[in-house]
Amino acid sequence: MKLTTYIASPSWKKALEASFLENSFENLEGFINDEFSRENIYPPREEIFSAFNLTPLDSVRVVILGQDPYHGENQAHGLAFSVKAPCVPPPSLKNIFKELNISPDHGDLTHWAQQGVFLLNTVLTVRQAQANSHRKKGWEEFTDSVISAISKENDFVIFVLWGSPAQKKKKLIDEQKHLILESVHPSPLSAYRGFFGCDHFNKINESLRSKGHQTIDWNLPALQPDLFDF
Repeated sequence: MKLTTYIASPSWKKALEASFLENSFENLEGFINDEFSRENIYPPREEIFSAFNLTPLDSVRVVILGQDPYHGENQAHGLAFSVKAPCVPPPSLKNIFKELNISPDHGDLTHWAQQGVFLLNTVLTVRQAQANSHRKKGWEEFTDSVISAISKENDFVIFVLWGSPAQKKKKLIDEQKHLILESVHPSPLSAYRGFFGCDHFNKINESLRSKGHQTIDWNLPALQPDLFDF
């Protein structure tokens, strides 16, 4: 099955057309198809590109860059840092909520994505219980092209880079056009060394407001049990 089948957004398909023809993407596609035939892979095929389908390229206002999807059952659903309800939010997401001073009853960040917050992992798939198992298989080249496309095509975007792996992507971003916010990662291993108190969420809204743009509502609406997938 072609991976591009699962990208519904016309703006992303157009911007990434050349990337889909690269040898690295063709090799990635073969690898992913083989993995799905033999292993438990997350997120499900139809959710790999959830971030793209919920936040079309021409709607991107904020990019929050993650690394690897969650590798537990029923967690990952194609949005960086987000987990399906009713999964308990993992530690990094709990720290994000702590910095926001909110206490939602779930960790599904779809509400953010629908407002133009592009929640992109640099690697989009993973084997069950094997963190980083799909690194260096072609996803990094693809997501680099995604970041470059946002930088080129959009007039003003706020890029949020938490931790050194995310910060290495700065070279792909036109700092004359866009705003970059940086801090350590929200992981419990580093959050107390600069993530807490970084005030990024307020800074995002202040910057959007200064440009005359709608701010982001960071509060997550309560989800009803009948909406759960399992």
